[in-house]
Amino acid sequence: MTLAAGARLGPYEIVAPLGAGGMGEVYRARDARLGRDVALKVLPEVFAKDAERMARFEREAQMLASLNHPNIAALYGLEESGGVRALVMELVEGPTLAERIESGPIPPDEAIPIARQIAEALEAAHEKGIIHRDLKPANVKITGDGAVKVLDFGLAKALDDDPGSANPANSPTISLAATRAGVILGTAAYMSPEQARGAAVDKRADIWSFGVVLYEMLTGRQTFRSDTVADTLAAVLKTDPDWSALPAGVPPGLRRLLRRCLERDRKQRLRDIGDVRLEIDEIMNAPSEQAGAPAPLAAPRKSRERLAWAAAAALLLAVVAVSFLHFRERPGEVRPVRFQIFPPPKTTYATFDYPVLSPDGRRLVFSAGATQDKPLLWLRSLDTLALQALPGADGATRPFWSPDSRFIAFFADQKLKKVDTTGAPPQTLCEVGIGIGGN
Repeated sequence: MTLAAGARLGPYEIVAPLGAGGMGEVYRARDARLGRDVALKVLPEVFAKDAERMARFEREAQMLASLNHPNIAALYGLEESGGVRALVMELVEGPTLAERIESGPIPPDEAIPIARQIAEALEAAHEKGIIHRDLKPANVKITGDGAVKVLDFGLAKALDDDPGSANPANSPTISLAATRAGVILGTAAYMSPEQARGAAVDKRADIWSFGVVLYEMLTGRQTFRSDTVADTLAAVLKTDPDWSALPAGVPPGLRRLLRRCLERDRKQRLRDIGDVRLEIDEIMNAPSEQAGAPAPLAAPRKSRERLAWAAAAALLLAVVAVSFLHFRERPGEVRPVRFQIFPPPKTTYATFDYPVLSPDGRRLVFSAGATQDKPLLWLRSLDTLALQALPGADGATRPFWSPDSRFIAFFADQKLKKVDTTGAPPQTLCEVGIGIGGN
């Protein structure tokens, strides 16, 4: 139903149309009682006449109205007049994020604060048990002073035909008529893989959509773009993002965050949007990383010969350093002692790994194992030929030391772990995707 300027809906006078979407037409209106402008979202007639769905929608709207956050566009209430039902929403002035992206990629120093505000909005909603389920650039507004407002929280669930359904067509940007015909419109490129499969949706779906939106901000193009809805859903389910499209100026930490948000297996994805916000805070507080080079996507391949040379070079530097410290008060030339350290019998160094010298210059750690077995961590003091296997470090790769030379961190089973050099059992620090070392 189209409303003309000057028409009234209860105390609201229509000022001008703002647009139309799957959930109906949107108007700018004047609230005569409170003297403010609002956004009226007129619900489709087929929806408004369904008493059962409308009752469920009103229950959902009451919960959505409880959201009170500076980065969330407020839902003021529901209005009915003359058989027309509408949502009364906060009117947010300014372009949508989709309109901003149309002008090109957003520089990281501008995109990061926008992403943080989106994460804050999602965090506030998730704490109240509300999942957005339709996060995309068109549902994000940017005001003139740079504030972000996320729109339409939870309306995907509220507009659902079946409250127990997980159908990917359930989104406020999908026309109700098209849904009945089995045609999915508008929001497919931002769906999580589980939503595209029709599986149950939880807050990790919002984390996926957040990653898709952030990627689009940085690259200026959709993460999963195809000519048809079917091809788009197939890309969401099967195709990895084109990481090479990220500009060179994107900080390494932000690249890692994107990968963790866009894990297709949600068990490997970041579980809480609050963790996303914390990682963004770390990126914002690390100026040196902002200007750093892109994080490598994969460790370079090295032959065993190159690994041996790298190990020998590291040992040579270590021996020179120890010799200098030990003999610095003695006159005469310091002569370096050259020697090699080989892995235990019937083992080889783990691929991409090499011995790592402790910060105090006294010990080395490396990962090695038999071809058919998982590698182990081996510890050796420079003043002895004995090797010590650290218990519980099965499958360990890319070890690195703590600054005090007491602990060794390593990656195993898609987790970052640490082990005390005294031989205590390892502790799991966090889950990771691809481990490439640390300090």
